[in-house]
Amino acid sequence: MEINIYQVDAFTDKTFGGNPAGVVPDGNSLSESDMQNIAKEMNLSETAFVTPIDKDNFKVRFFTTVCEVDLCGHATIGSFFTLAKKGYISSIDNGSKKIYQETKAGKLSVEIFYKDGEVDKVMMEQSQPKSFGKIEDLGELLLSMGVAKEDIGIGETFVYPEIISTGLPDIMLPLKKKETLDNLPVDFEKLAKVSDKFGVTGVHAFYIPSSDSKEVFTRNFAPLVGINEEAATGTSNGALIYFLKKNGYLDGNEIVSRQGASLNRPSSIHCMIEEKGDNYIVKVGGKAKIVIEGIISF
Repeated sequence: MEINIYQVDAFTDKTFGGNPAGVVPDGNSLSESDMQNIAKEMNLSETAFVTPIDKDNFKVRFFTTVCEVDLCGHATIGSFFTLAKKGYISSIDNGSKKIYQETKAGKLSVEIFYKDGEVDKVMMEQSQPKSFGKIEDLGELLLSMGVAKEDIGIGETFVYPEIISTGLPDIMLPLKKKETLDNLPVDFEKLAKVSDKFGVTGVHAFYIPSSDSKEVFTRNFAPLVGINEEAATGTSNGALIYFLKKNGYLDGNEIVSRQGASLNRPSSIHCMIEEKGDNYIVKVGGKAKIVIEGIISF
């Protein structure tokens, strides 16, 4: 069997930036075992397998090198950028078009923006945000991250870490200083155990300069699912903007997450949040670039 496959850098417009994802644009003929083996062979944090349903709807499954996950932000951005760029989705000259992906986290909209007939950026809707509570017993988390309780917070204020999901649950870990964020001595073995204990994918550590800041600095660690650190994480940043908004640390409804600098893969993740009645609509997105395309044979 031979299938088309792409490697796409998401949340950047430059090669060697952002977060690389594998994309199989037509995975209809593949078994679950095939998908897992291909993801392992690609050896990227996630590989997405797309099955077209009709021109506006696609089923998408996401695999790390070791397991399937319900949703992946950067692989979504990479997938739909590739589908649009390679003609699997018909283009328009300017403006945007909305399509839908059916994932294990639900049916979610994806908006593709065009400029002069070319794909400019992709924004994806996240699952309805949910908080699973604050982490008040900090001992094991602090040990795994190599920080003290005094390092935790926003500005000079202590703020409890909180488990939030917009598709995948992560621990939001606020840090008072960027220097602390930049130099985290993470014990990945301990963090995997902590993640398993709390039922989360990993930890999304961040530093925000002030509540009126237009950017937030982030790092994401998910050793439990085989990813020690990731250069750009869509679902985690979706959870983060919800954390900031609901706790009063965000002026306005938008912020850009700067992630990946520690891996020499700078990424820019655009995050938006909108209140709708008692609910929130969260979207994340950005640019992407196809860096490898070919055929995998097996």
